[in-house]
Amino acid sequence: MSTEALTSSEYIKHHLQNLTYGKLPGEEHWHLAHSAQEAKAMGFWAFNLDTLGVSLVLGVFFLFLFRLVAKRASKGVPDGLQNFVEWIVEFIDTSVRGSFSGKNPLVAPLALTIFVWILLMNLMDLIPVDWVPQLAHLAGLPFFKVVPSTDPNATFGMAIAVFFLVIYYSFKMKGVGGFVGELTLQPFGKLGLPANIFLEGVNLIAKPVSLALRLFGNMYAGEMIFILIALMFGGGLGIGLFGGALQWGWAVFHILIVTLQAFIFMTLTIVYLDMAHQEHH
Repeated sequence: MSTEALTSSEYIKHHLQNLTYGKLPGEEHWHLAHSAQEAKAMGFWAFNLDTLGVSLVLGVFFLFLFRLVAKRASKGVPDGLQNFVEWIVEFIDTSVRGSFSGKNPLVAPLALTIFVWILLMNLMDLIPVDWVPQLAHLAGLPFFKVVPSTDPNATFGMAIAVFFLVIYYSFKMKGVGGFVGELTLQPFGKLGLPANIFLEGVNLIAKPVSLALRLFGNMYAGEMIFILIALMFGGGLGIGLFGGALQWGWAVFHILIVTLQAFIFMTLTIVYLDMAHQEHH
């Protein structure tokens, strides 16, 4: 999307708007929102098609790639792709062994899926900010955000799924009495029952909220910086050259951020599941 066709404010808002599909109040038919106001009016039941589509494509790519390497794996000298996949699997295995003290065959595959999937989502932020919106414009789409992790719907969706697993294994490993006891009797014992419920309840709810907001906040900030740098290309040759240097420098630094955010989400998931597996005493 050309910066000459929009003001700076309009340019930023355009790049931060999802491709939303929903139904406006009083209407019977679903359609794409053509403005941020329409997207907001569509409410809770609207879908961000770009977030869902890119997430699905990246998830399928992850499964296809790892399955392909697993089928082609040999005991001889591995190729570069096999080496890379084996390194990721070993890294995840080491992380799980270091953070998870219980025994659960779900945890390691879940950790691998979370790390690689979120990493792939985050890496979409390294695509130049105008490329995908321009292609979407040529295809007749009003908006398109290519980084799913900058959409709180995606980050909260993943965090809530982890939260449900934590609740499930808390009941399974500790029993109803053990789980309720943690919420009502700690840290002040029976006499501190109201305070215990409040503190432990806040601590429990804070887990998915912190997971979602940490990932969303860091990726949203990174995306905003790329957009602001892109505005510099419309400010003349000198400012444009400076913007190009900033873009490359920020891209190199941002690679560390996108990897770190995937690692943090994965590690906290493992830790929360480990806490859920610890028996109540």
